[in-house]
Amino acid sequence: MISVADIFETMNNKVTPEMAEKINTTYLFEVGDEGKWLADLTKTEGPWISKAEGETEAKCVVTVPSTEDWVALTSGEMNPTAAFMQGKLKVKGDMSLAMKLQGLLG
Repeated sequence: MISVADIFETMNNKVTPEMAEKINTTYLFEVGDEGKWLADLTKTEGPWISKAEGETEAKCVVTVPSTEDWVALTSGEMNPTAAFMQGKLKVKGDMSLAMKLQGLLG
């Protein structure tokens, strides 16, 4: 199975300065026992996504308690809306910001 770190590296490689400028916010991803990852899309240059240490704040916090569900979400095997409705994905903060993640996750 692909690692969570590999997934975030792939996501980071997808981000372009134009995409970051368009989204222009911060996300904190809490993934199972893998820890927290910060996506700072307010920066003009990458890397935009890094492992978060200590207390970290973001405008939108996405929590996926299961590592397997995170892998399924990011590989397209699990629909994000269905995951949210089933409680497999939780969002704190501005829900409209969570909707902007589609391009980054898929």
